[in-house]
Amino acid sequence: MIIGIPKEIMPGEARVAASPETVKKFVTDGATVLIEQKAGIGSFYFDEDYTAAGAQIITSAEELFQKADLILKVKEPLFNTTHNKHEVDLMHAGQYLITFIHPASPVNHEMVQMLAAKGIIAMTLDGVPRISRAQNMDALTSMSTCAGYKGILLAANAMSKFIPPMFTAVGSIPPAKVLVIGVGVGGLQALATAKRLGAITYATDIRPAALEQAMSLGAKLIDTGVPAELAIAEGGYAKSLSEEWIIKEREKLSEIIKDMDIVFCSALVPGKIAPILLTEDMVKTMPNGSVVVDISIDQGGNCSITPPGSTEVKHGVTLIGIKNIPGMLPTSSTWMFANNVYNLVKYLTKDGKIELDMSDEIVKSILVSIDGNVVHAGALEAMGKN
Repeated sequence: MIIGIPKEIMPGEARVAASPETVKKFVTDGATVLIEQKAGIGSFYFDEDYTAAGAQIITSAEELFQKADLILKVKEPLFNTTHNKHEVDLMHAGQYLITFIHPASPVNHEMVQMLAAKGIIAMTLDGVPRISRAQNMDALTSMSTCAGYKGILLAANAMSKFIPPMFTAVGSIPPAKVLVIGVGVGGLQALATAKRLGAITYATDIRPAALEQAMSLGAKLIDTGVPAELAIAEGGYAKSLSEEWIIKEREKLSEIIKDMDIVFCSALVPGKIAPILLTEDMVKTMPNGSVVVDISIDQGGNCSITPPGSTEVKHGVTLIGIKNIPGMLPTSSTWMFANNVYNLVKYLTKDGKIELDMSDEIVKSILVSIDGNVVHAGALEAMGKN
């Protein structure tokens, strides 16, 4: 099997889909690995590192796409300005693709249909189910870990005060107060990071089990009052709530938000638009110099005035809506991502070739297109084809 690792072409994307460590594993397993020239430079993995691991360096993305049986990427296929072609048009029928596709997102529907029409067997990493045997393939969880850690550091850098308590010759300064809304993987990492920095931490989530984990990290819990039967979906994810319960959540948060120095927003419902839990009026009550980090921004954001993809100051509050926070930790996030992808490829490979068991839960969850058709349930629903 020939595996191709192209250089990511999304502006500002520093990650790459393989590390020298995983290249060595692929080569040991019997694969040929092609790496586009300087593909890892943003993650501080250099061509000579990949060559030493057994990879072949390819100067042209077009040549790499033509030769490879399997393409591994971080981001969804995009238009390649160097070759004046979409990356899908650089691919060929029967080729496998593994990357983050987010096929249900309307902005990606045309690209997903292009993949199907081209005869690409495409698999999306955001579809890996959160089950025990898929944990080491779960790139979404790995990237959430990065976002939770780095998101708090971004907030610390933007905040106008100290985070830990400070005892000085002119008096003492109390520690910052940090609220994490949505205590999934990213939220838990945010809590742990804020705690290590010396903050007083608070947490809220509609799922009782998530709150228990937050409490184990020393956070003070904010009970939203949402009944568990309304809160928990299959697999332990949060459910979409009615507007009535969203309003009740906001009312509870309004009581505490005015005292918070940092609010970290990470409340998500899989495949749905993120719930708006922070309104502009609520932001207005926050202390001057405080910060909102909204890592739910890819799905619309939990704060109604978070600027998508950028950082702005409104009403004396810094609002951080950066979309690719894991990419700001390129070496660590690439190392985690590359290992997740290696484990997935190894799971799918039999006798040196990818073989898809259509009855397997993991395969069914990640498969986007095959045999010229879009087969991803979430994408079909979003396209109105279900």
